[in-house]
Amino acid sequence: MLMTQFSSRNYLTTHLWISIALVIILITLGSTVYHNVFGFDIVNAFYMTIITIGTVGFGEVEPLTNDGKVFTSFLILFSIFIFAYAFTTISAHLVSINTVFNFNKKKMENSIKKLNGHIIICGYGRNGKQAATRLKSSNRDFVVIEKSSIPLKELADEAILFVEGNATDDETLINAGIKKAHFLITTLPSDTDNVFITLSSKQMNEKLLVISRASEESSIKKLKIAGADNIVMPDKIGGDQMASLIIAPDLIEFLDNLSVSTNGNMNIQEILLSSLPDIKTIDALKIKEKTGCTIIGYKTKNGNYIINPEHDMPVGTEGRIIVLGNTSQILKLNEVFNLH
Repeated sequence: MLMTQFSSRNYLTTHLWISIALVIILITLGSTVYHNVFGFDIVNAFYMTIITIGTVGFGEVEPLTNDGKVFTSFLILFSIFIFAYAFTTISAHLVSINTVFNFNKKKMENSIKKLNGHIIICGYGRNGKQAATRLKSSNRDFVVIEKSSIPLKELADEAILFVEGNATDDETLINAGIKKAHFLITTLPSDTDNVFITLSSKQMNEKLLVISRASEESSIKKLKIAGADNIVMPDKIGGDQMASLIIAPDLIEFLDNLSVSTNGNMNIQEILLSSLPDIKTIDALKIKEKTGCTIIGYKTKNGNYIINPEHDMPVGTEGRIIVLGNTSQILKLNEVFNLH
C-alpha cells in the first residue's frame, strides 16, 4: 500500500512538471507569434498573451487582423484546457502529499501503541539525541517527544518513533505510551519542566523509572521529591570527565570503552534476577561457563553495590548482576538468558 502511494505521488509530480512546462510553452508561443507575425513589440506581445490566456476580458493592446483574431481564439481555447489540466494536477498533488503525511502519522501512532516496556525520551536536544543514539545502537524500543520543527524533521529522516508536542502535557505523554513504558528520560533545559514531567509521569505510571537532567544543584532535591530515580547533571559530568582525563587518562579511556565497543554493541550488560528461576547463589547462574562473560558486580534490592562478588555469595530475587564481556560473549549472554 505504501509503495502504491509513493508511485502515485511520483506520477502526480511528473504531471505537475508537465503542466508547468505547458503553461511556459503557451506563454512563449503566444508572445513569439504576436511579436514576429503580427508585429507587436515584445512587451505588448507578452502582455497580450497574458491577458488572453488569463481570460481577464481586457481589450486588445493593438488592432488585430482576422488572422490575429483567429490565433487569439485558439490561444484562449488551448489555455482553458491547459489551465484546467494544471489545476487538476496541482490539486491532486496537494491531496496526495496530505494523504501520505496522514498515512505515515497513523502508521507511527499504531507502532507506538504496540510498544510495551519501552523508553520515552523527552526532548531531542544534545542530551536527548545522545540518549536516542545509544538506545538505537542497543536495539531498545523508544519514543521521542519533541515540539520543535527542525528536530522533528531529523527524527522523521532517521525513522525514529516520535510524538509531536510538549512533554509537559499529559495528553502528549499518554500518546507516547507512558502507561506501558518502563523508563522515561527527560532532558529538557528547564529544571522546572523536568520536575513537572517527572511528577506527572509518576502519577500516571507508578512503576516508571525516571531519569532526569538537572542544570542546578538546587533542583536535585525537587526532582527526588517529584519521584526521579536518577538525576544527571551533564555539565558536572563533563567537568569531572575533563579533570579525570588529566589525573588518570588511560583509566578513563578504558572505562569509556567498557560500555560501547567499536561497532556500537554493548559489552557491559546487567541481568535482573527477578526474570530468572529461583537462584540461590551467583555461581548457580553459571554465566562464565555458558557465555564466557565475567561477573563484575552485584546490586542488592536495597541499592547497595558489591564489586567483584564471591561466587558463593547468596543473592536475592530482586537484585541485579552486572557482567562484562566482548561483543560475541554479550550476544551469547542475551541469547542464553533471553535479555532484551
